[in-house]
Amino acid sequence: MRTFGTMYKVNVDNKFQFQLEKTKGVWQLNNQDITFDLSELSKTSFHILKDNQSFNVEIVHQNVSEKTFQIKVNNTLYTVSVKDKYDELLRQLGLDKAMTAKVANIKAPMPGLVLNVLVQEGQEIKKGDALLVLEAMKMENILKASTDGLVKKVLAKKGTAVEKGQVLIEF
Repeated sequence: MRTFGTMYKVNVDNKFQFQLEKTKGVWQLNNQDITFDLSELSKTSFHILKDNQSFNVEIVHQNVSEKTFQIKVNNTLYTVSVKDKYDELLRQLGLDKAMTAKVANIKAPMPGLVLNVLVQEGQEIKKGDALLVLEAMKMENILKASTDGLVKKVLAKKGTAVEKGQVLIEF
């Protein structure tokens, strides 16, 4: 019976795919045992010696939530994405797309009065950016972007009343 370890699917620059696995302290690359020496120079910098070749590796940027990295190997920059067995399971179940679904528009969560529109058509927005201020039940509510995007159309106008579910901004 085979004991499974930690398995990763690695994609480099959307050109090369590898399967990397560590079982009982032994690393395998595409089901072949590999040996190397790894020295951690800092939290983002490493030195690897493999087959008498020396590699200086630096993590330039990392996006932990998306599991993507920009790494520099001997002064060449690569974009690397890493998926584990759980990411693969979500993909197989079709849940990966459901979790990353883009929001097409912002709707009024309740009836109210548009006090201020904070974005304009063609503007690029980031998750968490304030989009507009809606007064409802004598309270000001700031509607924020739930994802990154580009404002396609602003339907809300300052000083106008809106109904619950009315589309205010399209992306």
